[in-house]
Amino acid sequence: MMNESVTQAIWKNFLGASPTWYKQTIVAFLLLNPVVLYTLGPFQTGWLLIGEFIFTLALALRCYPLQPGGLLAIEAVVLGLTTPQMVYNETVANFEVILLLMFMVAGIYFMKELLLFVFTHILLKVKSKPVLSLLFCLLAAFLSAFLDALTVTAVLISVGVGFYTVYHKVASGHKPGHGDHDHDHADDDNVQEGHQQDLENFRAFLRSLLMHGAVGTALGGVCTLVGEPQNLLIATVAEWDFIKFFLIMAPVTMPVLVCGLITCWLLEITGKFGYGSKLPGNVRQILVEFQEKEEKSRNVRSTVRLWVQALVALVLVVGLAQHWAAVGLIGLMVIVLLTAFNGVVEEHQLGHAFEEALPFTSLLVVFFAIVAVIHDQHLFSPVIDAVLAMDADVRPSMFFLANGILSMISDNVFVATVYINEVKDALDAGDITRAEFDQLAVAINTGTNLPSVATPNGQAAFLFLLTSALAPLIRLSYGRMVIMALPYTLVLGSVGYLAVALFI
Repeated sequence: MMNESVTQAIWKNFLGASPTWYKQTIVAFLLLNPVVLYTLGPFQTGWLLIGEFIFTLALALRCYPLQPGGLLAIEAVVLGLTTPQMVYNETVANFEVILLLMFMVAGIYFMKELLLFVFTHILLKVKSKPVLSLLFCLLAAFLSAFLDALTVTAVLISVGVGFYTVYHKVASGHKPGHGDHDHDHADDDNVQEGHQQDLENFRAFLRSLLMHGAVGTALGGVCTLVGEPQNLLIATVAEWDFIKFFLIMAPVTMPVLVCGLITCWLLEITGKFGYGSKLPGNVRQILVEFQEKEEKSRNVRSTVRLWVQALVALVLVVGLAQHWAAVGLIGLMVIVLLTAFNGVVEEHQLGHAFEEALPFTSLLVVFFAIVAVIHDQHLFSPVIDAVLAMDADVRPSMFFLANGILSMISDNVFVATVYINEVKDALDAGDITRAEFDQLAVAINTGTNLPSVATPNGQAAFLFLLTSALAPLIRLSYGRMVIMALPYTLVLGSVGYLAVALFI
């Protein structure tokens, strides 16, 4: 009886409140991998591991992917599919991204009062949903071209949480307000009957805005060398400066940007793929009342806080655009400035700012372990070799497709790193000319940035949104994100492919 009781306790503790079928699936994965390794080999096991890790991402609302994905990563190391040193090397190679998540996201947290102030005014003044969606998409694209997609996504998440918090408190019978942590926004048990349908409609409204914004980060991020991490890597290898990078990418990125914005408009007009939901009238009224209350209660001290946040936001934009330092270090500067001049000086006040980013940072390191398996087992080598063996005329478009497909299932930074280094080696060996190298570099950059919007694991910004605290609140699951991204994937992928084939 004692052994049975202990066994039951262990099973209940394993992955906590996750469904039994989910726990059994993860256990089956862990038992299957050694069998596949010793029967079929490490190459097949590596691809199986990628599929299993994508499964944990797809069911992030059932169980946060850090635990099941971490177990798979640990097993991969134990089985010899990669080594702790390689995992460390991949982590160090992406240290700037880790710094960004740790400090920039926390810095945005201390700017949420300003963000909520600005976006509430935009939301309430722009009553046309297609215009509002287009504005969100275009603004995210513009910011991502000069900042970083993860930073822009952090802004969108902060704004979404701010809106949701205000309404959910009222719907639950409480008064809206900033900064209190005693109200559970994930608990709908206290939502009053008259607000339940409005809450669902508001969730759909926020989902569509955030997805438009997330796609906007891809549309703008592909245009400049600072937009995405792999852009800077490609520009460094190709020896392109900011202007050169923008101009050489423009024949692909500008048609894609225009078509992406048209897609945004059409999705809102037609209401297909989960778009088109409007802001419920009751929710708008509550947000208006909240804004009016905030305006009336604003004193000199709160006004000064807004001015401080606005000035620090300006410093942030200039610092990122001018590359004063690594993005994460600029984020740390933002934290210091905002907390110092706005009186946030107690440790427990600082702690809340890091709650959002650190779980995702941990998950990202686990993801680097999977990337290490891809690297050690050369899982992408057959694709790379096949594309390099093709005729020069079709090579750029084939590179675009190959990069796009691989980026949908793996990290687009890793895919770009592997491909650009292989192409650089081919250039150094005299197998391709400099003109061909430039063409392939454009195909690599656009291929890793555009079709990768198909899945959350394709782009870090999408994965960050999926695993954020906001995603479960607005019911944004992996599957729903894939469906909502599908029209953008088709448009961005097809237009990008045609532009590469015709103009590059």
